[in-house]
Amino acid sequence: MELMSTWDHWVQEGLTRLQSLKLLRSLRPIYLRKEKQPIPIKNETQYISNSEEEEEDEEFFKAFDEMQPWDRSSVELEISESTFQKWVQDIPSSGDEIVCNAIAETKLEAHHQRFKKLTLFSGNDYLGLSSHPTIGKAAAKAAQEHGMGPRGSALICGYTNYHRMLESCLADLKKKEDCLLCPTGFAANMAFMTAIGSIGSLIALKKTRLEDERIAIFSDALNHASIIDGIRLAERQQSIKVFIYRHCDMSHLNTLLSSCRMKKKVVVTDSLFSMDGDFAPMVELANLRKKHGYLLVIDDAHGTFVCGENGGGVAEMFNCERDVDICIGTLSKAAGCHGGFIACSKRWKQLIQSRGRSFIFSTSIPVPIAAAGHASVKVAKREKWRRRAIWNRVTDFHILTGIPVTSPIISLIVGSEEKALQASRKLLESGFHVTAIRPPTVPPNSCRLRVALSAAHTRDDMEKLTFALSCCISFQDTGIYSSNGYARL
Repeated sequence: MELMSTWDHWVQEGLTRLQSLKLLRSLRPIYLRKEKQPIPIKNETQYISNSEEEEEDEEFFKAFDEMQPWDRSSVELEISESTFQKWVQDIPSSGDEIVCNAIAETKLEAHHQRFKKLTLFSGNDYLGLSSHPTIGKAAAKAAQEHGMGPRGSALICGYTNYHRMLESCLADLKKKEDCLLCPTGFAANMAFMTAIGSIGSLIALKKTRLEDERIAIFSDALNHASIIDGIRLAERQQSIKVFIYRHCDMSHLNTLLSSCRMKKKVVVTDSLFSMDGDFAPMVELANLRKKHGYLLVIDDAHGTFVCGENGGGVAEMFNCERDVDICIGTLSKAAGCHGGFIACSKRWKQLIQSRGRSFIFSTSIPVPIAAAGHASVKVAKREKWRRRAIWNRVTDFHILTGIPVTSPIISLIVGSEEKALQASRKLLESGFHVTAIRPPTVPPNSCRLRVALSAAHTRDDMEKLTFALSCCISFQDTGIYSSNGYARL
């Protein structure tokens, strides 16, 4: 409690300064009224009453107890033979062929075009929710009633009751006081980092800032590019100092924290790392937080809805939700939708919406997307079988290959760029879409196959995939973690 009260004090100082400068920005909520929908019955037209509308809304949040036929569309796709040949031969594509194929299909010439079916193992739709009818119906209903929108940024006229409902259920999911929606997860990290940088500027007593007035940001060496770019932008305010600690190395982080004299400390880390598939040491981070009194910020993009009994994410899985002060996430992965969010306190929300540039200067997400996101949160919480299914697939992969994987993100490091591309091509020929990850995303000689599992995959999919993998790589010689990193400040 003492830690948060200290940071609350600093944030409040910043807010007070913004208010005195008349720079405190407010959301402008707009209520989109639901018109009574006419239902034609024979020669009459009836209107839905409020109670009937509530029942109809409940129907839109329908959940299921097991996998349905439509779930497979989230992991199965088709590509034309011409596209397939370009991929196999690694020929660059402008994307024009897909338009040509669509035109051919409208001219009933599709029978001349051959298509190849692929099983997708490289997406981030971890729960298979992108094809869920409940989520699609929520988006369609909002679009029919209100159009696409939005009308502008959230600070002008693009913030509606749909956006607020989504923020509220995300705050509840993350066990936080409030939440701020952003256009993307990338924008959410950028907004938070620039807001952090503004605190030191706002409460500094002099134009030449004292060392103690600056903010120390400690960032994991393998953090996502959006965190890195946000820190770079925050550095331009000359109010922060950045320390990079070795990937998940708590001893190194402790040493850096112990030698830092600045009072305002922030530790930021991915919770589940997107390219290596390993977890941040959450328990150790929570213990160090108690020792050093820093603000703990996690990017839970790949953990939200996947981890924890209720889908609350990595912090829920490790039982340390109270130790995480700020949780940043996205709806474009396991939620199967679009948009980013920052789950935080009301004070932090007010500061970020006043100083987070990528939030302030971006158009709000469309109303149908907000409605779909709201439905997705409800469905993801209710359909717990999806979380069980994806973790069963993790177990399957371990049993079938002997590789000690710990998450649905499986990073198979094969070494050279040519080896990775050759393996990816062989998998493509076997009917599997698995991407080769190359520089600059990863360092030279740590190229890899990134296998992403989904709740929509089956045991049969896993057996066929691992057999295909065994034909192009050696499981015994394949690494699963990279020690030298792939992103640098």
